[in-house]
Amino acid sequence: METSSTKQKYKFRKFSKNTLEINNVTISDEHIIPFEELIQKLETDVDRGLTHSQVYELLERDGSNVLTPQPKSPKIILFLQSLFGGFGILLLIGACLCFIASGIHSLKSNDHFKESLWLGIALIFVNLISGCFSFYQEEQCKNIIKSFQNIVPQKARVIRDGVIMIVKVENIVVGDIVLLKAGDKVPADLRILEAEKLYVDNSSLTGESKPQLRTTYFTHLDPLESKNLAFLGTLVIEGCGTGVVIRTGDRSFMGRIASLTSEVEFWSTPLSREITHFIHSISIAALVIGFLFFFISLFYGYFWIDSVIFLISILVAKVPEGLLATITVALTSIAKRISKKNCLVKNLEAVETLGSTTIICSDKTGTLTQNRMIVSNVWLNDRLYAADSLEIQVKFAKKTIACWKELATCCMLGSSAIFDDLTQNSESKPSINMRHCKGNPTEIALLKFMEITHQNAILFRQKHHKIFEIPFNSTKKYQLSVYSTLENDNDERLLVVMIGAPDILIEKSSEILINDQNISLDETWRKKIDDACFNFAKNGERVLAICDFRLDPEKYTVDYYFQIDDNDEPNFPMNQMRFIGLISMIDPPRAGVSDAVDKCKTAGIRVIMITGDHPLTAKAIAKSVGIITTETVEDIAERYGVNVTSIDSNVAKAAVITGDMLKNLSNNELDKILRRYPEIVFARTTPYQKVKIVESCQRLGAVVAVTGDGVNDSPALKKADIGIAMGIAGSDVSKEAADMILLDDDFASIEIAIEEGRLIFDNLKKSITYTLSSKIPELAPFIVYVIGNIPLALGTITILCIDLGTDLIPSISLVYEKSETDIMKRPPRNSKKDRLVNSNLILLSYLQYGMIIATAGYFTYTIIMAQNGFLPGRLSGIRKQWNSKSINDLEDSYGQEWTYEQRKNLERTSQTGFFVSVVMVQMFTLLVCKTRKNSIFTQGMRNIALNMGMLLEICLAIFLVYTPWVNDIVQMCPLKINWWFMSIPFGVMLFLYDELRKYFAKQYPKDWFINTNS
Repeated sequence: METSSTKQKYKFRKFSKNTLEINNVTISDEHIIPFEELIQKLETDVDRGLTHSQVYELLERDGSNVLTPQPKSPKIILFLQSLFGGFGILLLIGACLCFIASGIHSLKSNDHFKESLWLGIALIFVNLISGCFSFYQEEQCKNIIKSFQNIVPQKARVIRDGVIMIVKVENIVVGDIVLLKAGDKVPADLRILEAEKLYVDNSSLTGESKPQLRTTYFTHLDPLESKNLAFLGTLVIEGCGTGVVIRTGDRSFMGRIASLTSEVEFWSTPLSREITHFIHSISIAALVIGFLFFFISLFYGYFWIDSVIFLISILVAKVPEGLLATITVALTSIAKRISKKNCLVKNLEAVETLGSTTIICSDKTGTLTQNRMIVSNVWLNDRLYAADSLEIQVKFAKKTIACWKELATCCMLGSSAIFDDLTQNSESKPSINMRHCKGNPTEIALLKFMEITHQNAILFRQKHHKIFEIPFNSTKKYQLSVYSTLENDNDERLLVVMIGAPDILIEKSSEILINDQNISLDETWRKKIDDACFNFAKNGERVLAICDFRLDPEKYTVDYYFQIDDNDEPNFPMNQMRFIGLISMIDPPRAGVSDAVDKCKTAGIRVIMITGDHPLTAKAIAKSVGIITTETVEDIAERYGVNVTSIDSNVAKAAVITGDMLKNLSNNELDKILRRYPEIVFARTTPYQKVKIVESCQRLGAVVAVTGDGVNDSPALKKADIGIAMGIAGSDVSKEAADMILLDDDFASIEIAIEEGRLIFDNLKKSITYTLSSKIPELAPFIVYVIGNIPLALGTITILCIDLGTDLIPSISLVYEKSETDIMKRPPRNSKKDRLVNSNLILLSYLQYGMIIATAGYFTYTIIMAQNGFLPGRLSGIRKQWNSKSINDLEDSYGQEWTYEQRKNLERTSQTGFFVSVVMVQMFTLLVCKTRKNSIFTQGMRNIALNMGMLLEICLAIFLVYTPWVNDIVQMCPLKINWWFMSIPFGVMLFLYDELRKYFAKQYPKDWFINTNS
């Protein structure tokens, strides 16, 4: 009923039969009308759902349950951005200046107009080719990342034609009956029909960070405030429920909000930001140097147009035109490579972060272990019964054991797991342990154990009517169900079944069942239960306690409304349970996890286990996979037979910290523990405590990766530097919170992904080092040309032939280099200091490699000039006479006279020699850039792309030098064969120098100059 205050707050009127207008926003009234009327209106059925024919018709009418993508920039705009972005704008400005200079030269009948024209055309051609290549590679990379979204499609459980089935979310229609459980993402806007402690996270829609309770009752006129609606895209945090779909796709509330937003979100990774910063830095440096020498050339008496051409030449020499093409190829290869490693990355930032990870906080179940529980032991009547093989379980079923009936009843009713193949012919079904099931691993283990020992477990469950349920969660650590067993055993009392952690259930129990007799659960029996749990957990087994209780039939009937309030207080007794027994299960470690943990440790990465399991179980698994390799304080005390308190905690190098201990620790105390113990396991933790641990690691300066699969893991996944969810066992909530998804749920895949992250960073540094190494030999000729007054040693178009010809393919080939043998033996890189392009890399590529290459080029240039009569002393200060068309009798060192045309032919020959020398020495540079730390003799020559790149580099140089017409365009000419090998000694010297540098870098890792590429 509407109150006066409601009327004042919301101005509403009837808009049509099924809509209202509140605060000028038109809304539907599906949350207001009685649900019987809603079901009739939607032509559906609560128990049977829609028919397949109805679904088909509704899909035809309404379309798929997807949101219309936000408008994206047209591809022509993206293509233009590729052309004009980065270094492209500098090249295009240079081309325009070339055309202007060409026009002015042609008006003055100056032959230089051809050179300016060719240079302008070359710059436009270069920019067009580079832009097209970058655009193609970026689109390819985007398509790969987009395709990842379809690898793990979101699905939902619905009822259709009376059968529960799993369908793709996009195929859900209005009227579908949807089943929700903790961890699901709500697939459409729903009216809640049933709810058991159902909480949803509406933060993506309303910004509310606190989980919101959902009920079947209409509580507010505003749909966003009413508790009987769940909205598309929100996440189920706790509980379970059922709802009917009232809106899908763009008609949902999320769809309406999305339609109001026309902005396209752009994100940039740290890598892209570093590249952008590098581009800006190089561009500014190129402009500063270019304008500096522009004014210097004017000071030396150059015509201003010639100075402009000189400025353009400096820009071309300084700018690495092929670098962006190399980076786009690298990003594409990243996406392809990661997709083959069973890792789904939401963006490439995740891969970059992985490369610098220093701590991995790993969940136990399903990540380190197989997530395949097997019942191994049963503790009943103060006796231990082994049940860890199929043969023993079958024999166990034939025994007449006291209390077995009660234990089996609780196990069958307490498990919600079902067999996937219930409809199959019994003759075609595999053995029970091989049958596929739906449910969590613990409940599946109970189901299979009961099916073997009791048979017809599903049928037994169906004969009992479930009245109420509290699903398991990591905070309560138990699962509770209320059943009516009247039809089965004529007992009118309702049966409460509770399964969960022994320490929790012991506190809720007052009796224990021993030999079919109820006995008071005193301290003696509590000690026996604790001892049994201790022995199980010590062997790495997970322990479940089984309890039951019969409710008072006078008060608690089938019609009684069972519920738990917001403070988790029940309206029925839960502290008078009867303890029946214990069931232990083993979840074997995954194959390969031990090796992966060992590699992570070798790589300087700490692996911390965080689990909700028993401390002893957690420690046993941690020891089996190598997370703990030394003794804890408890182990030392046990070895010496003394009390734990008598052992100095500083003696131990490993520790197991429980959730109870964490409750009493301040942030500083937790930080000290993480510093003190290299090997740590956290057990019996809550979701909040997991976040607290991650925050502590981050305070210590660590880059933290967190793995998880459940709803309880999502806060820590969000808090981590990189969250890693499980693709198979992971909930929708955890996948939503994570940055990366392991498609095989295997910890070993994390180690592989970390190696890929490091390899990506390494290979990009190698490519950039190689690309920048040719900048000094390209820049030096213009500086010497102006200051030293000697003929130009390298032309502008020739520079382009190096940057986008002979250097491009080798630079790209370094992206495909395999990882160095020590890549996982190095400590994680410091992301704040070890940048992609830093002062060390500039020093190595410019002042070490670059100077050697430039010296080689000038050596060949000088030899060619000297063999033709111009000794080095004669070249100095000859620039003006050399370039003067009016001087046709310029004498060389031996008195021979040279015409202008003869001098220019010699200049082209010398420039070709300089170009060839750069190409030859760059082959050696490519070899030394194959590795950052190791010798090439360790790395080998297994990179086929690089080997082919070296061959293509030589072939392209030969093509440019000896092909008629082509050599005219690029201003080169044929060379004598012996001139090709003039620079080889310099290449050998560079190779030997770098091998020695890498050797001494390992011997003296702190030496700044030697260790320039670390």
